[in-house]
Amino acid sequence: MSEPPVSELPAMPRPQGAYVPAVAEPLRPGDVLLATAGMTPRVDGRLTVTGLVGRDVDVAEARRAAALAARNAVAACRGEPGGIRRWVRMTVYVACADGFTELSAVADGASAALAELTPALGRPARSAIGVRALPGGAPVEVELTAIAGPAPPAAGAADPPARRSRPADPEVEDE
Repeated sequence: MSEPPVSELPAMPRPQGAYVPAVAEPLRPGDVLLATAGMTPRVDGRLTVTGLVGRDVDVAEARRAAALAARNAVAACRGEPGGIRRWVRMTVYVACADGFTELSAVADGASAALAELTPALGRPARSAIGVRALPGGAPVEVELTAIAGPAPPAAGAADPPARRSRPADPEVEDE
C-alpha cells in the first residue's frame, strides 16, 4: 500500500526535545519496523489545545486533538521506502482529570484519522491510557508502530532468495 497523499498530511513534526520523530529498523528483506515518537496535537510546532480532558477539554475537542496527533504521527512515518504497508499498534495517552473514563472515545479520534488517511492499511491494535500530564500540557499524545517497505510479492510468486547470516565472530570473513 502506498503513503497517503502528501497534501493531506501536516509537515514532518519537529522534535520538541531530545528525540527523533520516528525510527525504522529492518526486520527481514522487504520489511521495516517503524515506530514513532509520541506526537501531540501541534501545528507548526505549537500545541493547538492544552489542558486535562474531562476538566479543561471536552471529549469532542479531545477527539479532534487525538486526530491531529495521529496525523502528525503518520507524517513522521513519511518517506519510508515503499511506504507504510500495515499499522501494527497505536497507543493514545490521554491527560485527564481524576475519574475520567471515556479514554476510548478520545482515542477513537486517532483511529478515525488513520482510517481516513490510510483506509487500506487496516486498523492497528490500540491502547488508550489515562495519564496525569503530557508534554507542554497537551491533552493527548499518539504513538504508532507500523510495518513499512515494498508490497509483498503476489500469491504464487517465487520466494526471495534466502539471506545468509553473518558469522558471530567478527574475525571470520565471509567466503
